[in-house]
Amino acid sequence: MYEPMGSDENTMTQMTSLHEERLDFVFRTIKATGARRVLDLGCGSGSLLYRLLADDQFDVVTGLEDSGVSLRQARSVLAHYLDDDPARAHLIRGSYAESNPALAGYEAAAMVETIEHVRPEQLSRVERAVFGEYRPGCLFMTTPNREYNPLFDLAPGEFREEDHKFEWDRLKFQRWARGVADRNGYEVRFGGIGEFVPDVGHPTQTAFFTRRD
Repeated sequence: MYEPMGSDENTMTQMTSLHEERLDFVFRTIKATGARRVLDLGCGSGSLLYRLLADDQFDVVTGLEDSGVSLRQARSVLAHYLDDDPARAHLIRGSYAESNPALAGYEAAAMVETIEHVRPEQLSRVERAVFGEYRPGCLFMTTPNREYNPLFDLAPGEFREEDHKFEWDRLKFQRWARGVADRNGYEVRFGGIGEFVPDVGHPTQTAFFTRRD
C-alpha cells in the first residue's frame, strides 16, 4: 500500500521534484512535435520558456501571462534571450480568456498547471479564445489530479494551491477535454506525469490536443 510522505517538509520536497519533472516532460513533448513556433499560455515566471529558448529548434517562443509580478520575474529569468536580435523570445501581458489575433498561427502551445486557476464560469471563454481563435497545431495541457491529493496529506476538498479555483479528478478532466476537442476540431489523448499509483493515477494528469486539419 502506498503511504503518504507524512510531513510538510517532505511533501514540499515532493511537490518541487514533481514541478521540475513536469517542466522537463512538457519540454520533451513539445520538442518531439517538431514545432519551431511555441506559445506558452499562462507562462508564469518563465521556467518552460527558458527550457525552450535554450534549444535551437525553437525560432519563436511567446509567453502570455496575466500577472504583472510573474511577468517581471519572467523578464528577469529570460533577460539574456530578450536582448537577442532578431528576437526569439516574446512576453505578452494578457489573459488566454481574451481574443488576441497575434496569438494565432503557432505550431504548438502549452498550458502548464494553469487551467485550474480559471473560474469555472470562465472556461467557455478560454475554450473560445484558445481552441476557437488561437488554434495552435497542437496543445499540451497539465493539471493536478485531485484523486492523488490524499497522498500529499491534503484534507478532503483542500487544493494544492490557495489560488486554485477547482481541481479535477480524471473522469471530469477527460470529459471536459473531450468536449473541447469535439467542438473545435481536435483529437485528444490523455496521460500523466509523476509516480503512478493504482486506483489513483498520476499526481499530474495531461491532455495532448492535436488539430485535425
